[in-house]
Amino acid sequence: MSGPLLVRLPAADGGTRAYTPRAVPLRTAPGGPPLTSRTVFSAAHVVADPRADGTPEGPAAVDWDATLAFRHHLWSHGLGVAEAMDTAQRGMGLDWPGAAELIRRSAAEARSVGGRIACGVGTDQLALPAPLSAVRSAYEEQLALVESAGARAVLMASRALAAAATSPDDYLETYGHLLRQAAEPVVLHWLGPMFDPALEGYWGSADLDAATETFLEVIAAHPGKVDGIKVSLLDADREIALRRRLPRGVRCYTGDDFNYPELIAGDEHGFSHALLGIFDPLGPLAAEAVRVLDTGDAQGFRALLDPTVELSRHLFRPPTRYYKTGVVLLAWLAGHQSHFTMVGGLQSARSLPHLAHAYELADGLGLFPDPDLAAARMRCLLTVHGVPQ
Repeated sequence: MSGPLLVRLPAADGGTRAYTPRAVPLRTAPGGPPLTSRTVFSAAHVVADPRADGTPEGPAAVDWDATLAFRHHLWSHGLGVAEAMDTAQRGMGLDWPGAAELIRRSAAEARSVGGRIACGVGTDQLALPAPLSAVRSAYEEQLALVESAGARAVLMASRALAAAATSPDDYLETYGHLLRQAAEPVVLHWLGPMFDPALEGYWGSADLDAATETFLEVIAAHPGKVDGIKVSLLDADREIALRRRLPRGVRCYTGDDFNYPELIAGDEHGFSHALLGIFDPLGPLAAEAVRVLDTGDAQGFRALLDPTVELSRHLFRPPTRYYKTGVVLLAWLAGHQSHFTMVGGLQSARSLPHLAHAYELADGLGLFPDPDLAAARMRCLLTVHGVPQ
């Protein structure tokens, strides 16, 4: 190529502006020593099959080869995979049969390479409304599948439980029932309503202080059954206060895609581990940053990860639940898949200016292994949407 491949991006005035892509990507190589100072999971997206003849309401058509190849990419950099969770479009295009198949396949692949894996356990096979007895049974079915696959279970927040519960006691009883029968310690997931509006008032109260007390009561009542908690409330101060109250041996996995560098770095009282959707596009860079932290260099860790926050905040801007669209766009631009199509047609959930700015921010960070490929693909997307190149 004789020169840089210019990209005409949408401008605020309705016109276009020229953008010159970065010439050299950030160099990160797979392999290296295991991550030691933090336990880090990337919540991974699924790759749709663009050739399938489906509808948004129908079963998800998944490209299994590309989906599993992306998990191997994450494992190759030393990251764990958080499977069949929000980033994989659970409840937003991926139904329970598809999630079950994803769990079985990914767990088998994890065993083949010694990769760390945790899998989401929910109640999304239920039609709403459903009684509490059905909610418990649905959780039990999914927990049994995840445990039989040999993966750590993440008990996800349930829309069905949020709809059926009438008091904090219903949460205490439901989670207590599940924890008593869990074969191995689980991760409890508190997903805020910014990620799923149907989860408003989870743990029995819209008052987050009251909800926190119920959450902590569940953990305290079942010592040895909770490996950790994943907190996705996008409130750093609340997460810090919560993790300081956890019983000894219970980890806090941050799910805060706005404030993750400071929460993972920690303070004199402790730190958060990580289970993050933003570590899907940031995988290699995130792993490199944690390896720097493993040496005790918190400043070097922050120097690598702090510049990524602008991109993350952009991808996760309200409506936050549509962040998956930007994640899949970046996977396509980075060459991890051959198309920008999502299960349920969710590629249409973000505007063209939003996607264009995501490209610009990611390119500025050097996230694309082949900047020319990313630029060429972005030009194609813009052209299809009426932005001349």
